[in-house]
Amino acid sequence: MDLSRLPQHEQAQVQALLEEGQARSSIRMYNTVVERCFTDCITTFHSSALSPTETACVKQCVNAFLKHSDRVSQRFMEFS
Repeated sequence: MDLSRLPQHEQAQVQALLEEGQARSSIRMYNTVVERCFTDCITTFHSSALSPTETACVKQCVNAFLKHSDRVSQRFMEFS
């Protein structure tokens, strides 16, 4: 996006809106990962600590999501 034709104050406003959108997107993605991995992996509530099985499941879930997210980002960059 070429903002060079806009006045300086409008460039700053557009940049601020873009940064806010990126922050919201990051928070949304984080919340999605937490909810998905919690639902898939946490099965007991006998202790405040995760069991070794739950810990391994959460790690695997997060890694899979990050790999998928990275792959989607790479494809997006290829097309743009």
